[in-house]
Amino acid sequence: MIDKETTYVKVNPDSPSSEGVREAGRILREGGLVAFPTETVYGLGASALNPRAVAEIFKAKGRPDDNPLIVHISDKNQVPDLTDEITVQTGRLMEAFWPGPLTIVLHKKPVVPDVVTAGLHTVAVRIPDHPVALEIIKAAGVPVAAPSANSSGKPSPTTAEHVLRDLEGKIDMIVDGGACRVGLESTVIDMTSEPPVILRPGGISREDIEGVLGHVETDINQVSSTGTPRSPGVKYKHYAPKAKVIVVTGDDYAKIFARIAELVSEYRSAAKRVGILASAEMARGYCADEVFPVGSRTRLETVAQNLFYGLRFLDGADVDVIIAEGYPETGIGSAIMNRLIKAAGGRVIYV
Repeated sequence: MIDKETTYVKVNPDSPSSEGVREAGRILREGGLVAFPTETVYGLGASALNPRAVAEIFKAKGRPDDNPLIVHISDKNQVPDLTDEITVQTGRLMEAFWPGPLTIVLHKKPVVPDVVTAGLHTVAVRIPDHPVALEIIKAAGVPVAAPSANSSGKPSPTTAEHVLRDLEGKIDMIVDGGACRVGLESTVIDMTSEPPVILRPGGISREDIEGVLGHVETDINQVSSTGTPRSPGVKYKHYAPKAKVIVVTGDDYAKIFARIAELVSEYRSAAKRVGILASAEMARGYCADEVFPVGSRTRLETVAQNLFYGLRFLDGADVDVIIAEGYPETGIGSAIMNRLIKAAGGRVIYV
């Protein structure tokens, strides 16, 4: 349902200070909704300290209200506004990875509304590493709650065009700052636990974090005792296009290729249109209705950067089935596989 006039502005990331950014800040400060680029994906922002504005995020996205949001700030000096507890270890993480794709879960102050945290006593905080995002947050003068700027459950948006397709008429402004550099959401780490716990893999790898903190855990049951997810992006179906998604993975790339070729033949025999989300090394060998080369197996950061774009591209090509190659679950490969498995609803073939 369209009930708002959505303003669309382009901002040059190399010179982000502009009238469009100032207007975005004003809209946020006054309780409106603004979509803006970060290094990970596009975010849909509202003033984090305004419960009524935050509630509009859930309405625009169709997002379940027990799914907590990440609060974005522009300076580490703002952290004490949101929490009383900043440990030495937390300080080390901030120093090492902020600004950047790392979200830190901390005990929250009462000033943070329950609608932001889904009633949890913790708040998720990060400083994005994108000049446009930082300028918008500064212009707003308030911390900004922002999940991904897509309809809930769809692949996250990595371009402003993706946001426009999902949310035009539902939000006040879209700020186009170009394509996102990382392409996957931030890593979420809970620093209220001992040892710290990674709740969602993302742009910062477990290996990188352990290089700063030492041993950390990864939680496979990321839901609190009340049923509320402890992190965004872990409880509900996420990142899924309309088409059925299947992931084929294993240690032998030749076996992955052969099994995908078999699946393509089976589905096309059943008059199904098939798309393949392929590595650059294997893309040319496939015979399917659509093949999207997502990136190189030797540079998994390129796969991460193009993953959501590829899912949306293949969905736009009206395929019935998307078959995706799997990747090693080390470094950013863990985040890539996390998103693929969620997009597939757990439909994974191991070869």
